[in-house]
Amino acid sequence: MDTWDTARSLLPGPFSGALARYPGAEEIRLRLGRAPGVVVGGRELRLCEERVTQDTLLHVLEKATGASLHAAAPALRGGYVSYRGLRIGVCGEAVYNGDKLNGLRSFGSLAIRIAHAELSECGPLIESLLRPQPQSVLIAAPPGVGKTSFLRELIRRAASLPLRVAVIDERNELSASVSGNPQFDLGQGSDVMVGVPKARAAMMLLRGMNPQIVAMDEITGEDELSAVEQLAGCGVQIYATAHGKNAEDMRKRTLYRELFARQIFGELVTIRCVGEKRVYEREAL
Repeated sequence: MDTWDTARSLLPGPFSGALARYPGAEEIRLRLGRAPGVVVGGRELRLCEERVTQDTLLHVLEKATGASLHAAAPALRGGYVSYRGLRIGVCGEAVYNGDKLNGLRSFGSLAIRIAHAELSECGPLIESLLRPQPQSVLIAAPPGVGKTSFLRELIRRAASLPLRVAVIDERNELSASVSGNPQFDLGQGSDVMVGVPKARAAMMLLRGMNPQIVAMDEITGEDELSAVEQLAGCGVQIYATAHGKNAEDMRKRTLYRELFARQIFGELVTIRCVGEKRVYEREAL
């Protein structure tokens, strides 16, 4: 699956043509009234001189939601929509019904994040995490540095051994599933649950799929922490991601300090950008 082509297909003609000059693009930034941006190697560049209009933003969102912004309202309340492995962040004017956030209108900005299907440069590190036998791995990095891409490659290689890897894909970014069929290659031994909150999906998969490994993106709350602990208590290995620069940085936050204290993960992989390259480092926990 080529997510760059998928992202390009969402853009109006002038922007799509300009993107052809940036085959390594990581993000596309569309801001109302301003020139579009493209992120390459962690740096934002100007994509072209044409200005973004409200029609530009609606064009992208209507294509990404199948011309049904109303049906996508629950996702928009969370600040993003997912489309075939892409996460499209959305900013706009909030609409409330009393104290309840109904959605967004008068869109002001979109951030199209382009996932990468395979990461050959981190292959040796991943192989070392899988042998002599897999163990639980936490992947940490600041936003937009490549946590999900690394997790996807870790899943693919583990499930190709083959190990039984149950994938919790709450936002459909890990698998980009269409009618139950993952568009990303997640390996022969993977089983994917899409659209279910992580804590609930973890128990469904534990009871129903007999996994050796459960993979999920972004541990962010107490429910997920409890689910991870229950999985570990049942002898299941866990692959997960978290926001943070390194273990020291993460221990400053209560949730991750508690996560480390429970000794669920044996390995921490951190990712950082140095210039236009990503550096992957492994740390025992």
